[in-house]
Amino acid sequence: MRWPPNKAWTSSSSIQGYRHFEVTEYGGKGDERWVVLAAVLDKDINFKLNWNELKTYAKWSIGWVQLPKEE
Repeated sequence: MRWPPNKAWTSSSSIQGYRHFEVTEYGGKGDERWVVLAAVLDKDINFKLNWNELKTYAKWSIGWVQLPKEE
């Protein structure tokens, strides 16, 4: 996957009520790369993740993907 990261991401599960996120910051080198994601609809919801975790396809999709509603 390319670096720098794509701006838009979709979580496969809800995180604090949101599933669509934007990269607001990124940095590091090699295995120490990281990104800060913020919820598209609430910029106060943000968190830092290791780049390797974001590349886990079971958890994250590139872009804003429409997913079925969670029950």
